Amino acid sequence: MTALSEDRTPTRIRRNTIGVISLIVLLHVLGWGVLVLLVIPARIPLGGGGGTLVTLGVGLTAYALGVRHAFDADHIAAIDNTTRRLAERGKPANTVGFWFSLGHSTIVVVLCILLTLGITAIGSSLADDSSALRTWTGVIGPTVSGVFLVVIAAINIASLRRGHGHAGGPVLRMLGPFEKAVDRPSRMYLVGLLFGLGFDTATEIGLLALAGAATLVAVPWWAALTLPILFAAGMSAFDTTQGAVMRRAYTWQPGRRHLGEVYAIAMTGLSVVAAVLIAIVQLANVLVANLGLGGPLPWLASVGIDDLGFVLTALLLVTWAAVLFVTRRPRTRTS
Repeated sequence: MTALSEDRTPTRIRRNTIGVISLIVLLHVLGWGVLVLLVIPARIPLGGGGGTLVTLGVGLTAYALGVRHAFDADHIAAIDNTTRRLAERGKPANTVGFWFSLGHSTIVVVLCILLTLGITAIGSSLADDSSALRTWTGVIGPTVSGVFLVVIAAINIASLRRGHGHAGGPVLRMLGPFEKAVDRPSRMYLVGLLFGLGFDTATEIGLLALAGAATLVAVPWWAALTLPILFAAGMSAFDTTQGAVMRRAYTWQPGRRHLGEVYAIAMTGLSVVAAVLIAIVQLANVLVANLGLGGPLPWLASVGIDDLGFVLTALLLVTWAAVLFVTRRPRTRTS
């Protein structure tokens, strides 16, 4: 790389980051602006009637569902592990969470658009657990996310071993095409899109129920679409923030070499273990629900991971804070 291209790289990264922040701000301005300045003054019954407070409450609910969805365990594990991999290679990683959430939000927005266009078959298929749509999405989404988490965890383990003097081995070479396929934050859009195909979480179903209820009371299409926009705004803001914070945590190096090695292993280990655990639970769910397999699989499928995203985020931040505290403490000199 020439000196000129090296000078341009930080500028390009800053420009991309500013662009992402601008898009997140635009989603917030568009969603809340339309709701507060157009929907509420026009007395459009977005919540099925009940006045201003009900309409505002529905908007807040859609936004809160997006924020809650940002902390789903598979989101956190996918963003953290991808951020760690890109940061370890010295590549831009601040916007991994944004592109993932944008891809995921695309599925939700498209479904809401179909609902507002009056395609009632979508709503009935979503409400019916035995419908072909729910069956196929219940297989595709969890399978894609489970396989992705296992692969990205394997890459991080192999990279950590290589960083400590071990050879890459055949596993890392086999995963080479995957590394090339997701070699920049924008490639996470497709990953988020595929994750979104499994729209069976309570947050997404709750949002779609709100949008579907809005269409039943003759709400204009543009008013009903404020709900998925607010959902996308909440999810993108918190997924992006979480990814940016973890990028800072992964690239930060303690001043003491030995502590730095322990820190790197601890941070990577937490993310890898969480990714593998989430993947096992998701894939077990698919096998039990669709193939009826027994043995330990039903027990694995029953493991609750709903709040694991919050736990993982807290553990990573606590680890970072603890090491930061230790390295900032003045060393005591022995006589």
